[in-house]
Amino acid sequence: MNRKRTKTFQRVLEGLFVSILLAFSTLAQTDPNPNSPTPVLLTAPDSTRALAVKQSNKSSDDRLPAAENNSFDLYSRVVLYVSNVELMNGEGASAFRVYAEDARGRRYRFPVLGMKLIERRNRIYALTIELRDEIGNWEQPAEKGDLLISVAWRGLESNRVRLGLGQIGGSIKDDSGAIPTPLSAKMNLSAAKQTADETNAVAYRWSGDRTRFLEQATFGPTTALESRIRRIGIRTWLAEQFDAPYPSISYPNFSLKPTNPPPDCNGLIDNGVPDSDPFCFANHYSMYPAQNWFYKEAFYGDAQLRHRVAWALAQLWVISGVEVQQSSHLTAYHKVLSRNAFGNWRTLMQEMTLNPGMGGYLNMRTSTRFTPNENYAREILQLFNVGLFMLNQDGTLQLDGQGNPIPTYDQNTVNNFTMTFTGWALCESNLTLCPNRVPGAANFIDPMIIMNPNNHDLTAKTLLSYPGSTTTNIPACDGCAGTAITTYANNSLNQALDNIYNHPNVAPFVSRFLIQQIVTGDPTPAYVSRIAAVFNANRTNPAQMKEVVKAILLDPEARGDVKTDPRYGKLREPVLFVTNLARHFDVRSADRSALSDGVLTTETNAMGQVAFMSPSVFNFYPPDYIVPGTSFNGPEFALYTTGTAVTRANFGNTIIFNRINPNPDRRVTLGTSISLAEMQGFAEADPSGNQLLEMLNLRMMHGTMSPTMRSAILGVVQTVPESNPLLRAQRAVYLVATSSQYQVQR
Repeated sequence: MNRKRTKTFQRVLEGLFVSILLAFSTLAQTDPNPNSPTPVLLTAPDSTRALAVKQSNKSSDDRLPAAENNSFDLYSRVVLYVSNVELMNGEGASAFRVYAEDARGRRYRFPVLGMKLIERRNRIYALTIELRDEIGNWEQPAEKGDLLISVAWRGLESNRVRLGLGQIGGSIKDDSGAIPTPLSAKMNLSAAKQTADETNAVAYRWSGDRTRFLEQATFGPTTALESRIRRIGIRTWLAEQFDAPYPSISYPNFSLKPTNPPPDCNGLIDNGVPDSDPFCFANHYSMYPAQNWFYKEAFYGDAQLRHRVAWALAQLWVISGVEVQQSSHLTAYHKVLSRNAFGNWRTLMQEMTLNPGMGGYLNMRTSTRFTPNENYAREILQLFNVGLFMLNQDGTLQLDGQGNPIPTYDQNTVNNFTMTFTGWALCESNLTLCPNRVPGAANFIDPMIIMNPNNHDLTAKTLLSYPGSTTTNIPACDGCAGTAITTYANNSLNQALDNIYNHPNVAPFVSRFLIQQIVTGDPTPAYVSRIAAVFNANRTNPAQMKEVVKAILLDPEARGDVKTDPRYGKLREPVLFVTNLARHFDVRSADRSALSDGVLTTETNAMGQVAFMSPSVFNFYPPDYIVPGTSFNGPEFALYTTGTAVTRANFGNTIIFNRINPNPDRRVTLGTSISLAEMQGFAEADPSGNQLLEMLNLRMMHGTMSPTMRSAILGVVQTVPESNPLLRAQRAVYLVATSSQYQVQR
């Protein structure tokens, strides 16, 4: 048999092997079915108009109404009827979202005010909504006429039906394929949906959920990881990750250096003579080593979950290389995050407060009773733990009698915390207290201590006051001196951190932020409430955050093969866009002979994000960012502009059709490339291009590629000659990677 025929035969065998693997993979899945039923909005029997009535106090609201052609005024309260949902204990109105679109294409979210089970046998629930935009300013809403409304639950969107605003009728058109969904047809619709989902799964049961899980819990799926989770299940993999050694690739180990770089380490050429070590300045006085290490750990590390959670925490407890001087300073800070990623939040608060990198970034290390600085006091409240306004456990705002948010603190509170945080300085004492001290260099590794007791404020302080608070007042330390002041300062610090930690906002504040970082930018209040309950139940548990992270990833709002709510998920921020794409396709050095050197700051900078170089303490993007023209929360979209959209596509072009080559000017030593050899094999084995598209749909889209998208990409693939399977694979991967469907992690 000649070489060409042997190669073709080999590709056929590989395709057959994949088919067999898909068919039998269901036998090894140990996790329960993660998928929820899709909600159905009930309509009148002969139309796509919502079965809806105006809210009243009459008992008739407790049963399904007769069909009426009603319209409803702005700000009125309306009852809709939804079925085909299976609620957990405690799951109520806050688990649902109701969305509307008007004839001009504007979209709104109506608040869900209440929920009531009105028919147990068919699981029919009455949802009470108010016709106003929950997030935006709808002073002059859509013109009178029909809206299309839908209900979303656990990331699954119902059918869209008509609801009259002010009057019925108008120019808006039903969705293609829309049909009436009265109670009699409801179960048939559900069965048809389930059958379609099972057919689309191609016997690869819950493979979509495994890929989605890896997008959330790691820096990107790989075939090896997907195969392992298929064998052992999600829960077993999580248990392994919580105990996995970290890091897999050792942290950069560059010693502390003097604040002023030595003459032969300034990154310049002086009098025609270069530095004796051309990497001296980059290694010691920049974030270069930490950034490169970060990407190599993301690409190749085994403890993916800890690395991913530490990255999330770095975007809450922010310090930035814009002001942090040395890589050793940043490394010591990151060790605090990674060490506490699965630990107790109160311990993280303590270690981060005394971390010298944080102390330098937010000025606590130079704050004294003579020259107090409020930066850290303000941010540990506003940005790191509590927020500006009182929250319910589900993360929604508490309101006063006039409907206004209730502030959590005022300037006087900040002043009192500022006094509490005075007197701490870099650890420059003996080597017993400060084992990492280097003569001639500032000690940004060991925790800060009270070096000069006279710098600590001794007056009484009043901290946060909230229901149940017991650590609000710190008495004055009259007549204290010497070691008594040090003891008083340490006790005051502990009392202040306890006061913050026990605030009722901390659980929903932290829980919502981590959900946004890991799963979806706009979680329902029900999801936040469930995770906050886990946070609170584990307050004294040294592995508190392990339980929180596990709950976030296993929650029914996170799990499922497919999420049909178009507002669900999160834009892949530049760092995750790069790592996900790289890990899909065997990332290595430019010449494929070694591992990537992880030098990618130029590429991500063009997209609006450089690891550990946040422009301010407010992170790269705000967690409450509302996507323009919508009424939903999408934090990472703050980085998405016409310019960065182009640079994302440019990066895809570079890494897919070319590589990042070594470049001495950028200190790119080995470069970065991916391999499409496997996809090339699928393109070669099937000249129609269908097998290539199926594998990309499975790997990159977890089975959600729309028929329109598939048809468009297949058409492009088929324009490439069959004799060039690599180009076919490259164009297909590029079109998937640069599509909106892929760039939003769902």
